Amino acid sequence: MGILDLLFPDKCVFCGKLTDKSRVCEKCCDALPETTGKRTAKSGEFFNECIAPFYYLGIVRDSILRFKFHGKASYAQVYARYCSALIRERLSGKFDIITWVPVSRRRKRKRRYDQAELLAKAISFELGVPCVKTLKKIRHTPPQSTFTEAARRRANVSGAFRWNGNEIQEKRILLIDDIITTGATMSECARVLLMAGAEDVLACTVAMKKNS
Repeated sequence: MGILDLLFPDKCVFCGKLTDKSRVCEKCCDALPETTGKRTAKSGEFFNECIAPFYYLGIVRDSILRFKFHGKASYAQVYARYCSALIRERLSGKFDIITWVPVSRRRKRKRRYDQAELLAKAISFELGVPCVKTLKKIRHTPPQSTFTEAARRRANVSGAFRWNGNEIQEKRILLIDDIITTGATMSECARVLLMAGAEDVLACTVAMKKNS
């Protein structure tokens, strides 16, 4: 064990207890609300399929909130392992590049990172598939969680994203985000990518609502 291991011991990303290099303790591993073997995919107006290894419940929900709002950027590497395993199983050979749903500049300044970007790059590393920035958020929007109606969520993100000009013509794209609820944000991003010339858009998130 090195000095860095003593100063910064590995902790479970789901409960915070000391653990090994996997950063998932045995208790949490057994308790994860996995979607495997259950309903793991949904489609949207502009994307064909979205998969997620977990439901947005309990320890997964709490972990993602820390990842997004409390500086736990390193969680991305752990989430990426689970996402990548499911992607290999469900979407292998179906996409050419990986990209992500970007946050606004205001939100990125506040958090000091874009959580979906970190996740996309970690998944890219796991899978050996290029990660390309394709979108920019041109309008700051209230969090989608503040709206309960699907129509309000769609209106909230309508026109909020723009293609950044990077080459995506005839590319099959895997779009990454942390969670999916109604799919409004994912659909708006997919719409922009398809209008810019993408051939197809698939999606993967860490978690999805159980009733989504």
